[in-house]
Amino acid sequence: VQLVESGGGLVQPGGSLRLSCVGSGFIFGASAMSWARQVPGKELEWVCGIYSEGSRYCGDAVKGRFTISRDDSMKTVYLQMDSLEPEDTAVYYCAIADYGLRPPYDYLGQGTQVTVSS
Repeated sequence: VQLVESGGGLVQPGGSLRLSCVGSGFIFGASAMSWARQVPGKELEWVCGIYSEGSRYCGDAVKGRFTISRDDSMKTVYLQMDSLEPEDTAVYYCAIADYGLRPPYDYLGQGTQVTVSS
């Protein structure tokens, strides 16, 4: 299993970013996919997740600002992040859980840094 994230960077408060994660080595279309984030010294936090049939959910901290989507033909899951806040600064990971959308995760990508700062 390989998960490769991209799209992170530095953005000003109120700005937007779109993260991408390409998966390989497993049946992507049959897998629930999640995005999680981590700040140094804190636990991994679930952000958003999407099931294989398309139903999707986000945590309260990002609800209404972040949107998860998937393109099974491209084996890619996306995280559209709008109205970014400094508190969203973290390393963002693409993840696959053993069951459901939340931790613990069986697989994590290498992560992509998102920094929200003026």
